[in-house]
Amino acid sequence: MLRIRFSITVVTLIASLTLVHSVSHGELVPLRQPLDQLPMAMDSWQGRNNPFEDRIVAALGVSDYLNRSYSDAGGQRVDLYIGFYQSQRNGESIHSPKNCLPGAGWEPVRAGRLTIPIVGASSIMVNEYLIEKGPAQYLVLYWYQAHGRVIASEYSGKAWLVLDAITRNRTDEALVRILAPTSNGEDRARADAVQFVQGLYPRLNNFIPD
Repeated sequence: MLRIRFSITVVTLIASLTLVHSVSHGELVPLRQPLDQLPMAMDSWQGRNNPFEDRIVAALGVSDYLNRSYSDAGGQRVDLYIGFYQSQRNGESIHSPKNCLPGAGWEPVRAGRLTIPIVGASSIMVNEYLIEKGPAQYLVLYWYQAHGRVIASEYSGKAWLVLDAITRNRTDEALVRILAPTSNGEDRARADAVQFVQGLYPRLNNFIPD
């Protein structure tokens, strides 16, 4: 089933990007501020930068990115990656975690959706993805964010990409991904990741353009 979904995702991606490339090129839309300005201290979490090698940044094709590990006083950890693309018309496009994580040797265990309540705002729906490699196992939460929308579905994301390219002449978008180790249990990993997202998400509007 996962292989079928992967094949459908690849075909959908190719078709949508072909259409996006065929429409006129719009202005590049920058971030409101660089991603490295995201606070190192967020609520009970303290961050540490984990920059990628230049070759990995080049392969990702991002306009800007952030890769950090955050930990709390109890030693719990979550890893945050944000990749922002000003344009997805010239061969640079977001790499879905459902494609790139297996490519890095991580085996998918389970995939689903999770609704996260946000204080003072509407709840957001994100992807929940359980992966493992040998004895290591992580719970992954991720979503696509652009133009004031949070999108979990890969298919809806590509549909919005095409629609915005045609109607708004924009293809800027960000991928937000959180990894939490399940060494203390899957429920604890989920609770940590959700708590982190609840503190992170309101701050993202200061960076990702509407």
